[in-house]
Amino acid sequence: MPAAAPSQPTESCPGCGTVLAVLPDGVPSHQGASASCSHLFEVTLGGLRDETGADPSAAVVVALADDAYAAQHPVPGDPAALRGALDRLPAALGERPVPADAERPSRWRTTIADVAADLDVIDLPALVGSWARSVHDDWTAGAPARP
Repeated sequence: MPAAAPSQPTESCPGCGTVLAVLPDGVPSHQGASASCSHLFEVTLGGLRDETGADPSAAVVVALADDAYAAQHPVPGDPAALRGALDRLPAALGERPVPADAERPSRWRTTIADVAADLDVIDLPALVGSWARSVHDDWTAGAPARP
């Protein structure tokens, strides 16, 4: 029987909770995320991001992805950035606004890791739309009930 491969160290993203392999010398490109998670986000959206100058529909999908990611990975000390993402997300989806007093979800049903994992069977714009809707729904599920 072959020897078991040594396990690779992992890290949990402080934003979305996804557990990914630690990147050697990884520095997060997004302050509210782990290095491995922000790298996965950039790699997953990279091709589409390159198309935004020539394809307005790509720009719309990238903006939606940026807001979904920002809503899951708030930058410490920058509540305005989070609020901006939470305002743009429902507007782009045609959904009800996220109340100002909504509590941050303790768990996420969908993260960028789920988007990346399904790329071989579903196209990226559809995945981003589904992920963004899930992020919105997670935020509004934790909102206090209105009288």
